[in-house]
Amino acid sequence: MSTHLVHFGTKTIHFQIHRAERKTLNIQVHPDGLVHVLAPLNADEGAIAQKVKQKAGWIIRQQDHFASFLPLTPPRKYVNGETHLYLGRQYQLRKVESENQQVKLYRGCIEVHSLDTSDSAIEQILQEWYKVKAREIFADLLAEYLSKHCRFQKYSVNLHVKKMPTRWGSCSPAGRITLNSELVKAPKACIEYVILHELCHLIIPSHNRKFYRLLSVLMPDWENWKARLERVMV
Repeated sequence: MSTHLVHFGTKTIHFQIHRAERKTLNIQVHPDGLVHVLAPLNADEGAIAQKVKQKAGWIIRQQDHFASFLPLTPPRKYVNGETHLYLGRQYQLRKVESENQQVKLYRGCIEVHSLDTSDSAIEQILQEWYKVKAREIFADLLAEYLSKHCRFQKYSVNLHVKKMPTRWGSCSPAGRITLNSELVKAPKACIEYVILHELCHLIIPSHNRKFYRLLSVLMPDWENWKARLERVMV
Protein backbone atom coordinates (compact mmCIF):
# COMPACT_ATOMS: atom_id res chain seq x y z
CA MET A 1 0.00 0.00 0.00
CA SER A 2 1.39 3.44 -0.94
CA THR A 3 0.16 7.03 -0.61
CA HIS A 4 0.09 9.50 -3.52
CA LEU A 5 -1.49 12.84 -4.40
CA VAL A 6 -2.87 14.76 -7.36
CA HIS A 7 -3.85 18.42 -7.67
CA PHE A 8 -7.25 19.55 -8.92
CA GLY A 9 -7.54 23.32 -9.07
CA THR A 10 -6.85 24.55 -5.54
CA LYS A 11 -7.58 21.12 -4.07
CA THR A 12 -5.11 18.35 -3.28
CA ILE A 13 -6.39 14.79 -3.28
CA HIS A 14 -4.40 12.25 -1.28
CA PHE A 15 -5.03 8.63 -2.17
CA GLN A 16 -3.73 5.20 -1.27
CA ILE A 17 -3.09 2.49 -3.84
CA HIS A 18 -4.00 -1.07 -2.92
CA ARG A 19 -2.78 -3.63 -5.45
CA ALA A 20 -4.48 -6.98 -5.87
CA GLU A 21 -5.18 -9.75 -8.38
CA ARG A 22 -7.81 -7.88 -10.40
CA LYS A 23 -8.35 -6.64 -13.95
CA THR A 24 -9.97 -3.27 -13.37
CA LEU A 25 -9.25 -0.15 -11.33
CA ASN A 26 -11.75 0.97 -8.69
CA ILE A 27 -11.79 4.24 -6.71
CA GLN A 28 -13.46 4.33 -3.30
CA VAL A 29 -14.13 7.30 -1.01
CA HIS A 30 -14.67 6.29 2.61
CA PRO A 31 -16.74 8.14 5.24
CA ASP A 32 -13.55 9.42 6.88
CA GLY A 33 -12.60 11.10 3.57
CA LEU A 34 -9.79 8.69 2.69
CA VAL A 35 -9.48 7.74 -0.98
CA HIS A 36 -8.52 4.15 -1.77
CA VAL A 37 -7.66 2.99 -5.27
CA LEU A 38 -7.91 -0.75 -5.88
CA ALA A 39 -5.57 -1.44 -8.78
CA PRO A 40 -4.24 -4.45 -10.74
CA LEU A 41 -0.78 -5.65 -9.73
CA ASN A 42 0.84 -4.36 -12.93
CA ALA A 43 -1.03 -1.01 -13.18
CA ASP A 44 1.21 1.99 -13.94
CA GLU A 45 1.26 4.59 -11.15
CA GLY A 46 1.08 7.45 -13.65
CA ALA A 47 -2.03 5.95 -15.24
CA ILE A 48 -3.59 5.49 -11.80
CA ALA A 49 -2.92 9.12 -10.90
CA GLN A 50 -4.43 10.25 -14.19
CA LYS A 51 -7.57 8.23 -13.50
CA VAL A 52 -7.85 9.78 -10.02
CA LYS A 53 -7.50 13.24 -11.58
CA GLN A 54 -10.25 12.44 -14.08
CA LYS A 55 -12.54 11.48 -11.19
CA ALA A 56 -11.42 14.40 -8.98
CA GLY A 57 -14.74 16.25 -9.18
CA TRP A 58 -16.66 13.17 -8.05
CA ILE A 59 -14.10 12.44 -5.29
CA ILE A 60 -14.37 15.96 -3.87
CA ARG A 61 -18.18 15.83 -3.93
CA GLN A 62 -18.07 12.54 -2.04
CA GLN A 63 -15.65 13.95 0.55
CA ASP A 64 -17.82 17.06 0.97
CA HIS A 65 -20.87 14.86 1.39
CA PHE A 66 -19.30 12.77 4.13
CA ALA A 67 -17.89 15.89 5.82
CA SER A 68 -21.38 17.42 5.93
CA PHE A 69 -22.64 14.40 7.82
CA LEU A 70 -19.91 14.55 10.43
CA PRO A 71 -21.26 15.70 13.78
CA LEU A 72 -18.97 18.44 15.07
CA THR A 73 -20.72 19.60 18.23
CA PRO A 74 -18.16 19.58 21.06
CA PRO A 75 -18.98 17.75 24.30
CA ARG A 76 -21.37 19.70 26.51
CA LYS A 77 -20.98 20.20 30.22
CA TYR A 78 -23.89 19.52 32.54
CA VAL A 79 -23.55 22.47 34.86
CA ASN A 80 -25.90 25.41 35.42
CA GLY A 81 -25.56 28.00 32.66
CA GLU A 82 -24.04 25.69 30.03
CA THR A 83 -25.77 26.08 26.65
CA HIS A 84 -27.47 23.12 24.98
CA LEU A 85 -29.05 23.06 21.53
CA TYR A 86 -32.56 21.93 20.63
CA LEU A 87 -34.04 22.40 17.14
CA GLY A 88 -31.42 25.02 16.32
CA ARG A 89 -31.93 27.18 19.41
CA GLN A 90 -29.58 27.54 22.35
CA TYR A 91 -30.95 26.98 25.84
CA GLN A 92 -29.17 27.49 29.14
CA LEU A 93 -29.17 24.46 31.41
CA ARG A 94 -30.90 24.91 34.74
CA LYS A 95 -30.84 22.11 37.31
CA VAL A 96 -33.93 21.92 39.53
CA GLU A 97 -33.99 19.63 42.55
CA SER A 98 -37.37 17.93 42.47
CA GLU A 99 -39.04 14.59 43.18
CA ASN A 100 -40.80 14.85 39.81
CA GLN A 101 -38.17 13.95 37.20
CA GLN A 102 -38.77 15.82 33.92
CA VAL A 103 -37.24 18.11 31.31
CA LYS A 104 -38.91 21.44 30.48
CA LEU A 105 -38.16 24.28 28.10
CA TYR A 106 -38.92 27.54 29.88
CA ARG A 107 -37.92 31.13 29.02
CA GLY A 108 -34.73 30.28 27.18
CA CYS A 109 -33.75 27.59 29.67
CA ILE A 110 -33.77 23.83 29.47
CA GLU A 111 -34.76 22.78 32.98
CA VAL A 112 -33.89 19.32 34.20
CA HIS A 113 -35.85 18.35 37.32
CA SER A 114 -34.42 15.52 39.39
CA LEU A 115 -33.69 14.51 42.96
CA ASP A 116 -30.14 13.74 41.86
CA THR A 117 -28.67 16.91 40.32
CA SER A 118 -25.15 15.59 39.85
CA ASP A 119 -23.63 16.22 36.44
CA SER A 120 -23.75 12.53 35.51
CA ALA A 121 -27.41 12.16 36.49
CA ILE A 122 -28.44 15.31 34.61
CA GLU A 123 -26.51 14.15 31.55
CA GLN A 124 -28.31 10.80 31.54
CA ILE A 125 -31.75 12.38 31.92
CA LEU A 126 -31.11 15.00 29.24
CA GLN A 127 -29.66 12.53 26.74
CA GLU A 128 -32.68 10.25 27.17
CA TRP A 129 -34.98 13.25 26.63
CA TYR A 130 -33.12 14.09 23.41
CA LYS A 131 -33.57 10.53 22.15
CA VAL A 132 -37.31 10.57 22.87
CA LYS A 133 -37.74 13.93 21.15
CA ALA A 134 -35.62 12.79 18.20
CA ARG A 135 -37.79 9.71 17.61
CA GLU A 136 -40.99 11.77 17.79
CA ILE A 137 -39.83 14.59 15.52
CA PHE A 138 -38.06 12.39 12.97
CA ALA A 139 -41.02 10.01 12.70
CA ASP A 140 -43.45 12.91 12.15
CA LEU A 141 -41.26 14.52 9.47
CA LEU A 142 -40.65 11.23 7.70
CA ALA A 143 -44.37 10.43 7.67
CA GLU A 144 -45.08 13.91 6.31
CA TYR A 145 -42.67 13.51 3.40
CA LEU A 146 -43.83 9.98 2.61
CA SER A 147 -47.42 11.19 2.38
CA LYS A 148 -46.49 14.32 0.42
CA HIS A 149 -44.32 12.68 -2.27
CA CYS A 150 -45.92 9.73 -4.02
CA ARG A 151 -42.61 8.65 -5.58
CA PHE A 152 -41.53 7.32 -2.16
CA GLN A 153 -44.78 5.58 -1.26
CA LYS A 154 -43.97 2.33 -3.06
CA TYR A 155 -41.01 1.75 -0.74
CA SER A 156 -41.21 0.04 2.63
CA VAL A 157 -39.39 2.46 4.92
CA ASN A 158 -38.26 1.68 8.45
CA LEU A 159 -36.92 4.45 10.67
CA HIS A 160 -34.15 3.86 13.18
CA VAL A 161 -32.69 6.51 15.46
CA LYS A 162 -29.34 6.21 17.18
CA LYS A 163 -26.27 8.25 18.02
CA MET A 164 -23.66 7.94 15.27
CA PRO A 165 -20.12 9.32 15.53
CA THR A 166 -19.38 10.02 11.85
CA ARG A 167 -22.57 10.78 9.92
CA TRP A 168 -26.03 12.29 10.15
CA GLY A 169 -27.95 9.59 8.32
CA SER A 170 -27.88 6.52 6.15
CA CYS A 171 -30.24 4.53 3.94
CA SER A 172 -29.98 0.82 3.18
CA PRO A 173 -31.24 -0.82 -0.04
CA ALA A 174 -33.94 -2.49 2.06
CA GLY A 175 -35.39 0.91 3.06
CA ARG A 176 -33.88 1.15 6.54
CA ILE A 177 -33.33 4.86 7.19
CA THR A 178 -31.10 5.56 10.18
CA LEU A 179 -30.87 9.08 11.57
CA ASN A 180 -28.44 10.41 14.12
CA SER A 181 -30.26 11.36 17.31
CA GLU A 182 -27.95 14.40 17.58
CA LEU A 183 -29.83 15.89 14.60
CA VAL A 184 -32.61 16.93 16.99
CA LYS A 185 -30.29 19.75 18.06
CA ALA A 186 -30.27 21.23 14.53
CA PRO A 187 -32.89 23.51 12.95
CA LYS A 188 -35.97 21.70 11.67
CA ALA A 189 -35.16 22.45 8.01
CA CYS A 190 -31.72 20.85 8.47
CA ILE A 191 -33.42 17.71 9.73
CA GLU A 192 -35.76 17.81 6.74
CA TYR A 193 -32.74 18.10 4.43
CA VAL A 194 -31.14 14.97 5.89
CA ILE A 195 -34.41 13.01 5.72
CA LEU A 196 -34.99 14.01 2.10
CA HIS A 197 -31.39 13.19 1.28
CA GLU A 198 -31.82 9.66 2.60
CA LEU A 199 -35.22 9.23 0.94
CA CYS A 200 -33.66 10.13 -2.41
CA HIS A 201 -31.28 7.22 -1.92
CA LEU A 202 -34.25 4.88 -2.15
CA ILE A 203 -34.49 5.90 -5.80
CA ILE A 204 -30.87 6.72 -6.64
CA PRO A 205 -28.27 4.99 -4.41
CA SER A 206 -25.27 6.94 -5.75
CA HIS A 207 -24.35 10.60 -5.34
CA ASN A 208 -24.51 11.42 -9.04
CA ARG A 209 -26.08 14.23 -11.03
CA LYS A 210 -29.48 12.52 -11.12
CA PHE A 211 -29.42 12.22 -7.32
CA TYR A 212 -28.70 15.91 -6.75
CA ARG A 213 -31.22 16.89 -9.43
CA LEU A 214 -33.92 14.91 -7.61
CA LEU A 215 -32.92 16.43 -4.27
CA SER A 216 -33.08 19.91 -5.80
CA VAL A 217 -36.59 19.26 -7.12
CA LEU A 218 -37.78 18.21 -3.66
CA MET A 219 -35.84 20.88 -1.74
CA PRO A 220 -34.53 23.67 -4.02
CA ASP A 221 -32.62 25.36 -1.18
CA TRP A 222 -31.06 22.15 0.22
CA GLU A 223 -27.52 23.53 -0.18
CA ASN A 224 -28.37 26.41 2.17
CA TRP A 225 -29.62 24.01 4.83
CA LYS A 226 -26.66 21.69 4.33
CA ALA A 227 -24.35 24.66 4.96
CA ARG A 228 -26.47 25.72 7.95
CA LEU A 229 -26.16 22.22 9.41
CA GLU A 230 -22.40 22.37 9.08
CA ARG A 231 -22.31 25.83 10.60
CA VAL A 232 -24.70 25.43 13.52
CA MET A 233 -23.42 22.09 14.79
CA VAL A 234 -19.99 23.36 15.79
